[in-house]
Amino acid sequence: MSQKELNLNFFEKYLTLWVIGCIGLGVLLGKLFPGAALYLDKISIHQVSIPIAICLFFMMYPIMVKIDFSEVIKAGKTPKPVVLTLFINWCIKPFTMLVIATFFLGVVFKDFLPGFEIIKGSQVQLYRSYIAGCILLGVAPCTAMVLVWGHLAKGNDGHTLVMVAINSLTMLFLYAPLGGWLLGINKMPIPWHTIVLSVIIYVGLPLFLGYHSRKYIIAKKGKEWFEDKFLHYLTPISMGALLLTLILLFSLKGELIVSQPQVILLIAIPLLIQTCLIFAIAFLGAKWLKLSYRDAAPSALIGASNHFEVAIATSAMLFGLSSGASLATVVGVLIEVPIMLLLVKICLANKHIFNRRTTS
Repeated sequence: MSQKELNLNFFEKYLTLWVIGCIGLGVLLGKLFPGAALYLDKISIHQVSIPIAICLFFMMYPIMVKIDFSEVIKAGKTPKPVVLTLFINWCIKPFTMLVIATFFLGVVFKDFLPGFEIIKGSQVQLYRSYIAGCILLGVAPCTAMVLVWGHLAKGNDGHTLVMVAINSLTMLFLYAPLGGWLLGINKMPIPWHTIVLSVIIYVGLPLFLGYHSRKYIIAKKGKEWFEDKFLHYLTPISMGALLLTLILLFSLKGELIVSQPQVILLIAIPLLIQTCLIFAIAFLGAKWLKLSYRDAAPSALIGASNHFEVAIATSAMLFGLSSGASLATVVGVLIEVPIMLLLVKICLANKHIFNRRTTS
């Protein structure tokens, strides 16, 4: 193993420490320079943050360029992981979120979440608004960052890409009716622009550039140079972009974290339980279906993660950016990366429970 590979392994080995450091740095920057954070927060199109979009692009491109697209074609011919993901995302996840959020925020923590807010002329108890935000997270399956989680877990990138594409399509049709029904709202607006734009920026653009640059570089330099040189120098860019994304996310909400830590903690508890429960159901479901580890890991991770941009955009349209629902969706953003990194470690630690000979 070369010294460069050892350095990369050292970086990945202590990734949790870098994440904790970046979270702390982000909160500190948000507290010390709230004006700069507000300015960055305003640089957005249809609730899609441009600074975060740039960071996510550099997270996604190194993954996309590594994908052998012949593997994507093969992945499309093995439907079990896709069926498992769709079942988890639309038949289990929204309902467990409703139950867990209602139990904790509406019963256990109710007395610690006092207050009211006015939404569309009606007085609503804050805890109900927090529950609504959790529901919006529960019906928004991840379509972008799961590519990062699946890649870190050494999953099948081709399968992950197929599942992301199908998730994006199903969300266009199922997000509004299911979310509207769970919220008890007759007509829930669909954040079309946010869904389409985020899919284009986070998935479509890096996929397009990754496919064509891979094809061009291999044709010009050969596959050996591409794998030994190009990918080696590109991989740290993805990790660096992940850490920069964390600093940005937590700096944007640094003032909020400092001013309302107890509320954020109470909202985070049911979201944490929900995420871990869905991951466990999907991971064990993959074992029961006799999937290979490389298909099981992304199936479980895509079920556990959320598309927080869509949830935030919808809560802003329905209840307003300053509402309790929007706060709950923001908490979803804050806990997403640390939790998913932990679940990636759990995946890797339990690789052995999957029979290597089993196929999807």
